[in-house]
Amino acid sequence: MCTVCDKRFTTKKNLAKHRALHPGEKWYPCTQCEKRFRSRRNLCHHKNLHTDKYKCTECGRRCSGNRNLAVHRRSHSREKLFECSDCGKRLTRLGNLVRHRKIHSGEKPFECTVCRKRFMQSDHLARHSGNHRDDKPFRCPVCDRAFKQFSYIHTHMRVHTGEKPYQCSLCDRFFRLPSHLQTHKRRAHSNSRPYHCPHCGKVFKTNSELKLHLRIHTRAQPYSCKHCSDNFTWHDQLKTHLLKSHNEGTWFTCDICQKKFISSDRLKKHALQHEDVKPYVCSECPKRFCAAAALKRHQLRHSDFKQFSCGKCGKQFTYKSEVVFHFKRCSHDRLGIIRLFNTRRSE
Repeated sequence: MCTVCDKRFTTKKNLAKHRALHPGEKWYPCTQCEKRFRSRRNLCHHKNLHTDKYKCTECGRRCSGNRNLAVHRRSHSREKLFECSDCGKRLTRLGNLVRHRKIHSGEKPFECTVCRKRFMQSDHLARHSGNHRDDKPFRCPVCDRAFKQFSYIHTHMRVHTGEKPYQCSLCDRFFRLPSHLQTHKRRAHSNSRPYHCPHCGKVFKTNSELKLHLRIHTRAQPYSCKHCSDNFTWHDQLKTHLLKSHNEGTWFTCDICQKKFISSDRLKKHALQHEDVKPYVCSECPKRFCAAAALKRHQLRHSDFKQFSCGKCGKQFTYKSEVVFHFKRCSHDRLGIIRLFNTRRSE
């Protein structure tokens, strides 16, 4: 019987011919998980992930075949055979190099039919399309949290198990996802900034940083309150609004000074001030800081890089607060000069 239209057949051969009328359907289910596949060959490769047939002896990761296992072992040997001709970055796989080159060309051939967002890879579009679903049929067996896609549960389970299989080869830190590892390498161990803002020319290490920065120019407000008509540019602004205006959510309160925060991470950073712990030391001077962001902001004092400039007189500044203060004074002084000039002309 066909599982799509419930039509019955006398032989499996006739059923196989009929399946051609339903392209894109996944006929072959895995007996050990809820995944389904379009061909028997893909199912056989997937079943290897549930066995130790192609298991890495160093990290325990299971691969679908001997070829994938050989490619995976390059991540431990640090062997990167493929080099990008534009930026010189080296990668372990040819497919990764092809995908990486699309960053420089800006090519995004796959478009979402719902929100018109474009992607460089078809699997990225497939994962994104699941976000437009209204239901969340997949639930975590530990905390009962619901997800729109089954693959999200496998990643989410690492929160409960504490598993971090991806290790940085430069500082020996571990991460739950390969994307977290790649982002860490770009931010902490690389000076390359391939992403440029088309409005102000500011450069960034990651595409996500550029997307967040573009909201300043476009004035986009993607976060909306479900209780009122207010919209916000940043998620923290929406979270603060829900706590203050609608009493939705949980405040994180400091036990010493009773100061409230919207997240546990901010509370932990604040607690370092009471403990007088300053683990971040400036390499140019003996000054110490509680947070890495404060150290990064301070180090701009030792550099000649001034990313902010006055739109009236062109004077450059290191910090945004400085150029805002100067701009108000500069505009006021210029307005006074214009008024004085007009007064003398009228006399």
